[in-house]
Amino acid sequence: MDRYLTPEQVIEEILPNMTKQGLATLRFAGTGPAYRAPTPRKILYLESEVREWVEASARTQTGQAVA
Repeated sequence: MDRYLTPEQVIEEILPNMTKQGLATLRFAGTGPAYRAPTPRKILYLESEVREWVEASARTQTGQAVA
């Protein structure tokens, strides 16, 4: 069952080297995982979408362009 995660949970459970500000920067730039904003002050991520976003970043060499 898919679940909604707060930014803090995303950082703690999936992206341990990310900061809350770093995740916010990705949201602002439109380059991070999809998110929901049910209220102006509440941000939620679907766990499966965060994991898909991470998997989409897989590379086989350091010079490979980001898709």
